[in-house]
Amino acid sequence: MDDCIFCKIIRGEIPSTKVYEDDYMLIFKDIEPKAKNHFLCIPKSHFKLLSEMDECQSEMLLKCLKKIPELKKELGLENGYRLVINQGEDAGQSVFHLHIHILSGQKMGWTPA
Repeated sequence: MDDCIFCKIIRGEIPSTKVYEDDYMLIFKDIEPKAKNHFLCIPKSHFKLLSEMDECQSEMLLKCLKKIPELKKELGLENGYRLVINQGEDAGQSVFHLHIHILSGQKMGWTPA
């Protein structure tokens, strides 16, 4: 999508601090970190919600989820990590391009809504 901030980052129109990139995804540092290490993993195909995925996008998301633990050292995942996918406004999704928050580098408690 032309006006999607994550699509612009993928196209290189907006700078980011890239940690990893391949044909399916981009992982970069979040500009408003909520943990010592906070990265975003974005599939290179634009879709908003898990419920909107087609088969190709589903396979792309699977590749993302498999790649994250392979980047243990680069992402600081050695002592554990949290993955978060917000779905919709009520869940806190502010960019409507599906993305995975990767949080690590500290002990994290559970904070229910």
